[in-house]
Amino acid sequence: MTIRVRFAPSPTGYLHIGGARTALFNWLLARKGRAQGDVFILRIEDTDEARSTDESVGAIIESMKWLGLDWDEGPGKENPKYAPYFQMLARDAGIYQKYVDRLLSEEKAYYCYCSPEELDEMRKIAAAEKKPLRYDGRCCLLSPAERQRKEAEGRKAVIRFKRPTDKSVKLEDLIAGEVAFDPHLLDDFVIMKASGVPTYNFACVVDDHRMEITHVIRGNDHLSNTPRQVQLYEAFGWEMPKFAHLSMILGPDGARLSKRHGHTSVLEYKNDGYLPDALINYLALLGWSTEDSQQLFEKQELIGKFSVERCTNSPATFDPQKLLWMNGEYVRKMNAHVLSETFLRWMDETGQGDKIRGWDRSLIDTTIALEQEKIKLLKDIPGLIDIFFTDKVEYRPEAVDKVLKAPTAKMVIEQSIAGFEKQSEFSAAALEQFCRDLAAANGMKAGQVFHPIRVAISGRTTGPSLFHMMEIMGKDEVLRRIKICLSLFFK
Repeated sequence: MTIRVRFAPSPTGYLHIGGARTALFNWLLARKGRAQGDVFILRIEDTDEARSTDESVGAIIESMKWLGLDWDEGPGKENPKYAPYFQMLARDAGIYQKYVDRLLSEEKAYYCYCSPEELDEMRKIAAAEKKPLRYDGRCCLLSPAERQRKEAEGRKAVIRFKRPTDKSVKLEDLIAGEVAFDPHLLDDFVIMKASGVPTYNFACVVDDHRMEITHVIRGNDHLSNTPRQVQLYEAFGWEMPKFAHLSMILGPDGARLSKRHGHTSVLEYKNDGYLPDALINYLALLGWSTEDSQQLFEKQELIGKFSVERCTNSPATFDPQKLLWMNGEYVRKMNAHVLSETFLRWMDETGQGDKIRGWDRSLIDTTIALEQEKIKLLKDIPGLIDIFFTDKVEYRPEAVDKVLKAPTAKMVIEQSIAGFEKQSEFSAAALEQFCRDLAAANGMKAGQVFHPIRVAISGRTTGPSLFHMMEIMGKDEVLRRIKICLSLFFK
């Protein structure tokens, strides 16, 4: 059987972590069987007229492309057999109305003229009687004359599905197992709003059917929608897809993941300098694992090992520190030149390109390679290598107080100037030997020599390997900086 799966976001905001995890799991399942013709579809469910925006559509598509979750069908890749892939375009084409009309003709749906005030009164009565808060079905009993009278009053009608009242709803979920829903807790839900826009549950079922979706993999927040969708499938006599509801994602404190736990939008992680493959790797581990609990995957390896059966029903915990660690692991294993290219592209894409305009490209490559072990995020890079691209050293007050005010600092600075000027070989090894010899000759520890020189040329107490930093800067630049330090702090 050819597998057809879909990711169907509502464009009411940015793509968040939970949505990205859902997209990933669908993508992995489809990519695993790509050779057999399995298909991953992107469908935009934009029927929320008040909140859906073109900006959100753009952000979702940008996020998907950045993550590398390419789709086989969807916006920009329309298959005429299944298009359109935007629900409002499908509405405009009359697709949903056709199926609503079918349910009406089969008396499986009906017009409802109840006002918001009447619906609110029903809820109040149900609450007072401690009954389920559901629509009581009164409009199902309207005669044609009563319907005409309400329409003459100017009442706008929604269309409700006439649910079966005597049949329980059961589902064999690929992750949650058998799930049963009490039919007495369900009501005659709206399938078409008065504006002619279909509701989520109705449009979702129609689209999954017409796009021949075989597996619906989504978050378990949709589990409550499933009985209504099952009833619609049964009403139409359609074969149901296999359902798999992914576990909830929690924050480190055990509460549902939200903005108070940090970034929730995929683009925020991009802007912070995370690598897309690292985020993909981490998202895959939120509710899924291999038998040996492997942590790091190449993307092709992830595709090969993924299976819905290995997804867990237990909540997954989103740990920002683990994600940061994982990103650092990905940074460290990158080719230094590729990392440099990735960094430069990221700076341009995040609107920061002007900050490094004029920086020498070969020197960027060299200095990134020097500091690669320390880099966790792309945004760390400028602060680690900017000392190589400035004519004026900014001396941090704590560095001056801690190091340059030491009793031996002036002597070290003066003797290093004299020694470096005579140094014929300005390599890291030769410079380290000179500094160690200087310390030994003056009865000092090596750090008493190393630290003043580091602060003199960088203004900081931390940074790259001192001697490699000096070798990259070159003799003239090192001497220039040390002499400026001498003139500023040892007059």
